[in-house]
Amino acid sequence: MPSKRWVSGLLLAGLIACGGSEPAMETAAAPATEPKDVHSYANADEVRVRHVSLDLTVDFERKVLSGATLLQIEPVDGVKPMKLVVDTRDLEIRSALASIDGVDFAETEFSLASADPILGSALTIQLPEGAKSVRVDYETSPSASGLQWLDPAQTAGKKHPFLFSQSQAIHARSWIPLQDSPGVRVTYQAVIRVAEPLRAVMSAETLDEGPREFRFQLDKPIPPYLIALAAGDIAYEAISERTGVYAEPSVVESAAKEFEDVDSMLQKAEALFGPYRWGRYDILVLPPSFPFGGMENARLTFATPTLLAGDKSLVGVIAHELAHSWSGNLVTNATWSDFWLNEGFTVYLENRIQEAVFGPQRALMEGALEVQELRDEMATLEPRDQILHVNLDGRDPDDGFTQVPYVKGMLLLRTIEKAVGRPKFDPFLRGYFDHFAFQSITTADFVAYLTQELPEAVEQVDVEAWTEEPGIPADAAIPVSHALEEVAKTRERWLSGAITVTDLPAKSWSTQEWLAFLSGLPADAGAERLAELDAAYHLSDSHNAEILSRWLLESIKRGYKPADKPLEAFLTTVGRRKFLKPLYEELAKTEAGKRRGLEIYAKARSGYHPIAQVTVDQILGYRP
Repeated sequence: MPSKRWVSGLLLAGLIACGGSEPAMETAAAPATEPKDVHSYANADEVRVRHVSLDLTVDFERKVLSGATLLQIEPVDGVKPMKLVVDTRDLEIRSALASIDGVDFAETEFSLASADPILGSALTIQLPEGAKSVRVDYETSPSASGLQWLDPAQTAGKKHPFLFSQSQAIHARSWIPLQDSPGVRVTYQAVIRVAEPLRAVMSAETLDEGPREFRFQLDKPIPPYLIALAAGDIAYEAISERTGVYAEPSVVESAAKEFEDVDSMLQKAEALFGPYRWGRYDILVLPPSFPFGGMENARLTFATPTLLAGDKSLVGVIAHELAHSWSGNLVTNATWSDFWLNEGFTVYLENRIQEAVFGPQRALMEGALEVQELRDEMATLEPRDQILHVNLDGRDPDDGFTQVPYVKGMLLLRTIEKAVGRPKFDPFLRGYFDHFAFQSITTADFVAYLTQELPEAVEQVDVEAWTEEPGIPADAAIPVSHALEEVAKTRERWLSGAITVTDLPAKSWSTQEWLAFLSGLPADAGAERLAELDAAYHLSDSHNAEILSRWLLESIKRGYKPADKPLEAFLTTVGRRKFLKPLYEELAKTEAGKRRGLEIYAKARSGYHPIAQVTVDQILGYRP
């Protein structure tokens, strides 16, 4: 163990402070209940981290972050903690220091436990009595699960490397030693050092922009998975006074055009759900390897470039991430078993935003497609994974990222809305966000609040059946889209020979109508039918990632060979997990397809995010 050595607190606090005096930070209220988070080693029942200060250098050559994290801590209800336990994964811990007054720090004993394949390693730091701060000096691993390092060739500009983080669900611990639980909310500051001409951005207010040194501060408490970092050749274009887009220079203009309605979305959301409490709302369009459609990092949504369809047809993802500013960021699931409180609410809010901005038909189409995706996935899930309040003990919380928390959760809220009516449900929603603002809550907290504030809802809707039992309850308020019903009728007329392929009104179809058309093709509609569609509408060459991925999936099912090259091109250039998973799963259903999948994956894997790599490794039985 390191020997005790006193050092100046000015180096520790001053090095990391983002503006001289200690900033005023908003403290998160304690959650209504204190659940045990089975996915964190943190001794949060004894002592809690309240503020995180980062001082990190981005080393693109070695693909590591190195520096220090300063954790400001607070004992829980009179407990005199003897130790602080935080979560880590593959971190090289160099030293730990503690301070009683926040000025003078001394080295203190620490121990790093052996690694669990899911949870990583517990870092236990001994605390002197009355300790208020702990500093950990460390370095990340080049293979940190929450970071992706891209070579210039993997970016749009091809000139500079790129780094971005993805901390949800429990990947923050792979680049920051902290209490990595959504139930432990923190404010944060950061100093990020990066070589010129690169730029760093974070999910926080920018206080100072380089060159070489970038300073950030967020004074609203967030769950650790919302701490986010990106660095690279990044430009910015404003959309409005409080919204804008970051992206690589060659992408930023088209991205700003695609997302030009975001300020309107923000205004509509505020009218529905109450004030936006985070200051700015910006979007960072990442390189194609980003594994998700979007990530709702506070103040700065990370987004995939696959949303840039050129016609705004895929901006529903932005409506979703914006909605998280209320459901997820403002009111957060306390554990990953309560994940539906984030995502079910957000899908419902997203649908309401789309209805307000683009009209009810667009919202109904989106909702109907989401329900069909839920039904398709539920057919493959064990009963335990069809439950909203899912039991994830002993499992990776990423296993809970199915359509169930998203769409079944949305259906529960739609069902409550139908039962009581919007004139009552909308004030309930606003009150919910106000009551639990900046807190992390459980399913039980939600049910208790619903019972208190909207008792007629629990009289008409069996909320326990919705949250604790598998399947979709019979009283579900299923969205019905007449536009998609017309698409289905048109598809049947074509398949029956009543109309030809060129008689389809497809050129006027939205993305949602195309998805409904393709996903409803029967199994006996073989490769010759796909050839007709491809000749008429050039689907193999589509620039719309949603349509193209669905087309490629149907092509794999039917052995449509002209789509083989587009399939390989798609899988080697796009890293979005939503697209990769079904395509590789379909390939893996036959021996020939699996061989083909492995051939493509061997070329593509290095460009995928670690989260996507784990998924595809499991599908193909790939061992690196």
